[in-house]
Amino acid sequence: MKALRNWLDKIKPNFVEGGKLAMFESVFDGVETFLFVPNKTSKSGVHIHDYIDSKRTMTMVIIALLPALLFGMYNVGYQHNLAVGIHPGFWLTFIYGFLAVLPKIIVSYVVGLGIEFAVAQVKKEEIQEGFLVSGILIPMIVPIDTPLWMIAVATAFAVIFAKEVFGGTGFNIFNVALVTRAFLFFAYPAAMSGDQVFVRTAPVLGLGEGHVVDGFSGATPLGQIAIAPKELIDSFQAVDVIGHPITSWDMFLGLIPGSIGETSVLCILIGAFILLFTKIASWKTMLSVFVGGAIMSLIFNAIGTTVSMGVSPLDQIFLGGFAFGAVFMATDPVTSARTETGKYIYGFLVGALAIIIRALNPGYPEGMMLAILLMNVFAPLIDYYVVESNINRRLRRAIK
Repeated sequence: MKALRNWLDKIKPNFVEGGKLAMFESVFDGVETFLFVPNKTSKSGVHIHDYIDSKRTMTMVIIALLPALLFGMYNVGYQHNLAVGIHPGFWLTFIYGFLAVLPKIIVSYVVGLGIEFAVAQVKKEEIQEGFLVSGILIPMIVPIDTPLWMIAVATAFAVIFAKEVFGGTGFNIFNVALVTRAFLFFAYPAAMSGDQVFVRTAPVLGLGEGHVVDGFSGATPLGQIAIAPKELIDSFQAVDVIGHPITSWDMFLGLIPGSIGETSVLCILIGAFILLFTKIASWKTMLSVFVGGAIMSLIFNAIGTTVSMGVSPLDQIFLGGFAFGAVFMATDPVTSARTETGKYIYGFLVGALAIIIRALNPGYPEGMMLAILLMNVFAPLIDYYVVESNINRRLRRAIK
């Protein structure tokens, strides 16, 4: 690392003002600050120094995402093996999933960071670190069979129209990764919700077979629940890709069809512990999402007339992207509520809306994405009324 530091110091004069490559100063600064902690210090004035900056925050979020990502890679291989009827062992299963997921991660980062680098160059500003997290979230919330060109188009749309037009990192009102997912869902619905898009059956670099067993279906449990006849409200059982019943334990572990990083609640909870232990995410928002979802599920259980309404609160949390959204999306500090009371309200409404959409809209069985995007819009309003309420309460106290 010392040799790399010395090399960067040697070429740095070329990128500062007056250097022959000064036009690429923001690019060099982005690479340098990614590799090393900036050594700039305050010269005058009063400043508040913290032990963590935005780059360190993004790094901790990525670390928290790794358990779900790595399990997702394994699950891609596992679902493939289950569908084609082979059992090559743990490492070949993981390698298959790794090679299937890696191109999506590369495309996401190349497109997103490329746009951010270009915008920083045009605006002559420092490159922000916000896309470090969005770049890994995007591949984790899409089906494994999503074409790379679709991911590229959707990522470009989200970075430009959901982030840069608002001023860049810290100014966007919508979660960039969820806007990418929403763009894909509404622009290419067949590629995002088909029965087989969640299970990859094609071989990857010679790993695995390309044929499929009879009766194969890659529909997620939520997809199966959405189309189940209401007569089965008390007896419906979701099945895996070869027709075996899926248990709540399977849902918790994540050995079910679904988006790459959203299936394992166990791995998501590990990530949640990391975020809470490092105080990166708010436990108030996170807890409120689960409470809102559980209460709304109980209400539907009491009055429900369809299979979707009859799903237990525990299974609602285990299925789809509910847990992933609660831990990694709803807690986004930029797009969520910022007041302490507002976090409770915001999180509760996210969880409740997600279940409402799931239960009442069979055409869109996964409601977490729309619930969070909708509440992104209302987060500033929630904070406004919380602040106004505090001001009025203090005024009344002062008058007394």
